[in-house]
Amino acid sequence: MSPEKAHYWAMNRLKTVYATGIGRGLLKSQFTFKHPSLERELWGIRFPNPVGLAAGFDKDAKFTDQLACLGFGFVEIGTVTPRPQPGNPAPRLFRLPADAALINRMGFNNDGAAAARMRLLQRKESLIIGGNIGKNKDTPNEQAWDDYEKCFQELFDVVDYFVVNVSSPNTPGLRDLQEKEPLTKLLNRLMELNRQKGKPKPLLLKIAPDLTDTQLDDIVAIVKDTGIQGIVATNTTIDRSNLATDNTTVAAIGAGGLSGKPLTKRATEVVLYLHTKSNGSIPIIAAGGIFTAADAKEKLNAGASLVQVYTGFIYEGPYIVKKICKGLVQ
Repeated sequence: MSPEKAHYWAMNRLKTVYATGIGRGLLKSQFTFKHPSLERELWGIRFPNPVGLAAGFDKDAKFTDQLACLGFGFVEIGTVTPRPQPGNPAPRLFRLPADAALINRMGFNNDGAAAARMRLLQRKESLIIGGNIGKNKDTPNEQAWDDYEKCFQELFDVVDYFVVNVSSPNTPGLRDLQEKEPLTKLLNRLMELNRQKGKPKPLLLKIAPDLTDTQLDDIVAIVKDTGIQGIVATNTTIDRSNLATDNTTVAAIGAGGLSGKPLTKRATEVVLYLHTKSNGSIPIIAAGGIFTAADAKEKLNAGASLVQVYTGFIYEGPYIVKKICKGLVQ
């Protein structure tokens, strides 16, 4: 089965189990693990544990209730764009089992911000939700701020925090928004909107692992200048070095963002660099190659406050959160 079909097949089976009271009880007893030492308080939000699900898995907030039963401390939906868009042509998601990795070029396929809002208004389970927002593919970078603003306004009442995604390699020109001037303008505008709200929401920035140290220095400066509340480090990488999968197979797959084990080391390096450069003043959510409790500990020791899994969830299965949480307590 293709990875994309397998994703929806598995999640729809989970939905079927969740539909009954017995099923819900079984899921929660089987996959959740609670312990007082796992709780984290950040931005005034009480996280039951530090293990979240990264954006990209539940793009449209279709499965938040079901995912809540798998023990996640929080789930990030999206990337959401203002208007629905189909994303890139399939096939666009590829497994690299030899590397415990994925390559995706999904291209922000989603039903749009209004649809995500409606689903979040109807959810039943208590779960901390992050809203990862982006721009439509056909929106020029000069007007990108308008797309982020629309998503921000649409989702404000239904998410607990926001993540500004300017680091996906699968929307042409998007990563150009990581440059200092356009990024500062975009974040200042969103922070201005945020301050106008009665109770502002934490606003975070998701960055690529492919940034140089100079660019990371700029990110630290931008966070301080704009007053945003944190960083998600990191997104997928365009780097293809040191893979166990043969070059011919990788070349045949083509463009896309690589995630999973090959990203573990670089993601940790970025977390540590940002933590050190900011003297620990910037809260960081770490993502990239987290499969085990040891991987999560490495990120937390490097300076992360919370962690997110994605590819690890695909390869390790639904027990991953419970295993990581138990390992963190031990």
